[in-house]
Amino acid sequence: MTTATRTARRPSTLATLWRSTVGKKAVMAVSGLVMLLYLVAHMLGNLKVFAGPDDINGYAAWLRTIGQPFLGHEWFLWIARFGLLAAVLLHGVSAYQLSRRDLAARPSKYVHKRRRASYATRTMRWGGVILALFIVWHILDLTTLTVNPVAEEGHPYQNVVASFGRWYVDVFYIVAMLALGFHIRHGFWSAAQTLGANNARRDRALKLTANGLALVLTAGFLSVPVAVMTGVVS
Repeated sequence: MTTATRTARRPSTLATLWRSTVGKKAVMAVSGLVMLLYLVAHMLGNLKVFAGPDDINGYAAWLRTIGQPFLGHEWFLWIARFGLLAAVLLHGVSAYQLSRRDLAARPSKYVHKRRRASYATRTMRWGGVILALFIVWHILDLTTLTVNPVAEEGHPYQNVVASFGRWYVDVFYIVAMLALGFHIRHGFWSAAQTLGANNARRDRALKLTANGLALVLTAGFLSVPVAVMTGVVS
């Protein structure tokens, strides 16, 4: 076999990184931070519901015009959606493969003796499943309006009020947001460790940041359905 042939068949650096445990953890960390930035922006946008229908409906209309005239109508939204979808898929696939790799690495003869998975690990796994189901529902409810009882295109205020006027949606949303809070708390700390941002001097600050982000985002997202349920937003 010639040197050129061996070189051509050598896997790329990216492929090698993706196959490694460290690489998958790095992908999870980076994609998780991308989603975290989106969540912060999304929560701030949601809070405009407290300013009334004109404010949040106008905000929704503005999102569709970002980048014009360089970008076409809604181009920015679709670019953001595809970018977010890529982050979600990379995060989910990495998490699944790391979980399978972890299970495969455990000696089968100790299957009945090994310590049960940690609380954080169980929370992340089940929380991830809950959030995946919630994302599908949320898109059908407030993006495509497929399952929304009002389904007024360009009127998010009315759609939000109609959606959270159903008790089962409120319950599902609250459970999902609590799962999100736990996910952010543990995920932010894990991402900091994976990316080498933690050390003895920064650990306390990173943990406080993880707790603060989880608390603020959970409270911010939950404030909307609670406001609708209590009649503050109607």
